[in-house]
Amino acid sequence: MKAAVKHLYGTDAEEVQLQKTKKEFQGHYTLVAFPFLKASKRSPEQTAREIGDWLLREEPAVAAFNVIKGFLNLTVTSRRWMEVLNELNSRPRYGIRPPTGQSPLVMIEYSSPNTNKPLHLGHVRNNLLGYSLAEILKANGCRVVKTNIVNDRGIHICKSMLAWQKWGRGVTPASTGRKGDHLTGDFYVLFDRHYKEELKALEAGGLSREEAERQSALMAEARDMLRRWEAGDAEVVDLWRTMNGWVYEGFEATYRQLGVDFDRIYYESQTYLEGKRTVLEGLDRGIFYRRDDGSVWADLTADGLDEKLLLRSDGTSVYMTQDIGTAKLRFDDYPIDRMIYVVGNEQNYHFQALSILLDRLGFAFGRGLVHFSYGMVELPEGKMKSREGTVVDADDLMAEMIDTARGISDELGKLDGLSREEADGIIRTIGLGSLKYFILKVDPRKNMVFNPKESIDFNGNTGSFIQYAHARIRSVLRKAAEQGWTLPAGPLSPATPLTAREEGLIQQAADFAAAVREAGETYSPACIANYVYELVREYNQFYHDCSILNEPDEAVRQERLVLSAKVAEIIRSGMALLGIDVPERM
Repeated sequence: MKAAVKHLYGTDAEEVQLQKTKKEFQGHYTLVAFPFLKASKRSPEQTAREIGDWLLREEPAVAAFNVIKGFLNLTVTSRRWMEVLNELNSRPRYGIRPPTGQSPLVMIEYSSPNTNKPLHLGHVRNNLLGYSLAEILKANGCRVVKTNIVNDRGIHICKSMLAWQKWGRGVTPASTGRKGDHLTGDFYVLFDRHYKEELKALEAGGLSREEAERQSALMAEARDMLRRWEAGDAEVVDLWRTMNGWVYEGFEATYRQLGVDFDRIYYESQTYLEGKRTVLEGLDRGIFYRRDDGSVWADLTADGLDEKLLLRSDGTSVYMTQDIGTAKLRFDDYPIDRMIYVVGNEQNYHFQALSILLDRLGFAFGRGLVHFSYGMVELPEGKMKSREGTVVDADDLMAEMIDTARGISDELGKLDGLSREEADGIIRTIGLGSLKYFILKVDPRKNMVFNPKESIDFNGNTGSFIQYAHARIRSVLRKAAEQGWTLPAGPLSPATPLTAREEGLIQQAADFAAAVREAGETYSPACIANYVYELVREYNQFYHDCSILNEPDEAVRQERLVLSAKVAEIIRSGMALLGIDVPERM
């Protein structure tokens, strides 16, 4: 096309805007002619037609063209699409570019739980986005370190610990049969209930809400416990280790079920001291300042922000202090080229400030950090609140998804004839795949509403719809093998005739590499999810219109089997980038 513009108008085309032709028009690719009007000095229609005529004469891959206003729609020859299919078939992991030792090293932080409660639906979106982003960047040739920072200290942790001391009566996960993170979360909710009752009583005595909060004996005990912990009080530290141990066991079980993992886990209890040291060094260097009450602050007004607290008046640290320390330790541990924080958009300000603070402290990586800011996930009935115990627990959600998948599968009879063990494995794959896909198909920057009932549907833009399509293709390939038809080892004949439906499916399959690239450039697993959905829709139309196993022409039958196998492979690759398994049968 650039050659056409050069030949026709004597100028170099800086950019060629090439798009897939819309389905309502004939063609495979569409060229936008408007950028060339200055050089052509003709109307958009004349310019498009001149370029089309030149391509039809000079480019063997072009079979025909049509012009709609200033848009040139090009039809590519069947022979060229057969060459594309052979190219796809010759590359076992098409679209995936594995990293090398020279690839950039990207660290991705995700999950970041607090050890005062179990993981909930918000954590599910965070973990799925982080894990998928890691897989997508690996597919784009990056070396990736998946990391987690566990917030295992702070006032919120002390609330659960204090509630257990006061009202726990020595219960443990073993004595109650309750998962450790759930048990600890129960005490966090219990603390909040007693705290609210205390505030209500103080306000009834004539205090304002602010005065009641300042005079709360319960909150004063929690703050004292935090000071004792930071001072190394043996009793407090022992209880902290015990209850955190319960939570870690619970987290690990949830991560396994969700299918996410980490290469390195950092703990705030180990990084906050580094942060305090770094902040105090910044204070000595005049980067920060101390107020009359002893607290340490950073003035960010010159950068369009406000003043940021770094150390409280009692010397205890805040989240920002911990993040400064964690960042320093990470860059000491790894030669990171890019640091990505997967954290919700309510923390946009925090990461703006963190970037500036790290830069002021002299860390070269400060300005280059990436905040992968994603939207909140809510339920149809509204937002969740941890301290009020109104969150959707991740374990309960996964169990519900698996139960829903079982009910639908039993109703449709899709798993009849399988052993109970095999059926259970497929049901689990369907349930968790539906959960993951429903969350990841949404643009991560947007808020979303998660409706479990809508996420499992064998029709529509759902994970189970895609999984079923993969299973259908695998069934076709098994039946072909049973009839003694094997996939050819070498390339197919370029002269094999193709229908328009087959050409469209080959084009869609070939777009996988571009979808992987776009997902890596935009940090959007939704690009992959929606690409795979469109591929499956295209395949289903091909499956409906084109006979495969009953096709009498052997060359055509081979081409359709090869195309089906390649589509199944791309579905599997694409869904793997989302952390989703696809079953061989359903």
